[in-house]
Amino acid sequence: MRTVHCDGSPAAVAELAGAIAVVLDGAGPPVLPLGAAGRAPLPAAEITGTTAVVVATSGSGGEPKFVELSPVALRASAAATRTRLGAARWLLALPAEHIAGVQVIVRALLAGDAPVTQDVRDGFRATDFAVATARLGAGPRCTSLVPTQLLRLLDAGGPAVEALQTYAAVLVGGAALDARLRSRAEVAGVRVVPTYGMSETAGGCVYDGFPLDGVQIKLDGDDGQVLIGGPILATGYLGRPDETAAAFAGGWFHTADLGQWCGDRLEVLGRADDVIVTGGEKVVPAAVERALAAQPGVRGACVVGVPDPQWGHLVAAVVVTDPATSPDHNRLRDAVRAALGRAAVPRQMLNLPELPLLGVGKPDRAAVTRLFTSIPIQPP
Repeated sequence: MRTVHCDGSPAAVAELAGAIAVVLDGAGPPVLPLGAAGRAPLPAAEITGTTAVVVATSGSGGEPKFVELSPVALRASAAATRTRLGAARWLLALPAEHIAGVQVIVRALLAGDAPVTQDVRDGFRATDFAVATARLGAGPRCTSLVPTQLLRLLDAGGPAVEALQTYAAVLVGGAALDARLRSRAEVAGVRVVPTYGMSETAGGCVYDGFPLDGVQIKLDGDDGQVLIGGPILATGYLGRPDETAAAFAGGWFHTADLGQWCGDRLEVLGRADDVIVTGGEKVVPAAVERALAAQPGVRGACVVGVPDPQWGHLVAAVVVTDPATSPDHNRLRDAVRAALGRAAVPRQMLNLPELPLLGVGKPDRAAVTRLFTSIPIQPP
């Protein structure tokens, strides 16, 4: 296997793109992109003969796994994106080692060229995004961002927003896109496309609630667990045959996400293993987060369950607010109570300047939970 260390530089992305181009054509060893900080050691296991790229998951559901992706899955995902969005040149502004970054590279390669790369060695900067966008040249252009990046670009204004306005589509994934952030982007003339997917589905496979061509979705069980099928599915987890068999049982990937249909549109409610049981009532953190984020001055929220001997777990929330806003926690609790009922009201609330993040834009729920261990409980 060929390991490519991705430090956020254009040179590293160029090396990775070259290696991926080879394996997409069925030649060369499988490619393992790793970030500058590295990852957990690879399991001592034989790689499937059809594997082109091995991608480490973010670990949001526990210990990171290494996902094996075939050329067929990568090509199917990129082709479906092209069918949905049209031909375009791509800007890579995400870490290249994650599946979203890998797929920007694959889409660009199959369109005939490597992506233009924003240098993110010193972090994501709005001014650098504008400069990189100018290097794309004429013609349709697309990029993929996480919500935090989109927010920073909108906050920066000026050339950053002008650059965003030139894209035929700005894919936004990695975490749920807040409705107010989406509205703000659209008012600014930015064509955002919320995406849903994961490493096991070769990246985003549902765009704005609608599955890409060839992608099948069904909801399983009383809670509506999201199952995904189609040619975009990974081969499995490297060195984890039992977990592979369970996760990909019956030819479907069992996501552990809960969803519901709104007409023909899929709405993802949150992860089944994030559901908080408090006093015998089930609370979906994502629903509470949406209720909080809908309030004036709230820029983001993360909701977790904190162990409690009486209730089993208590609902706790961190919120990120506008710098000039001093949020009224009682007002926020009232909003949650009105939207979702008393059981969903956060018993503990904490203001943070920004959310702890895991992987590409995903809230670090374990880190948030640790923040509440020494905070006294306040009744809602």
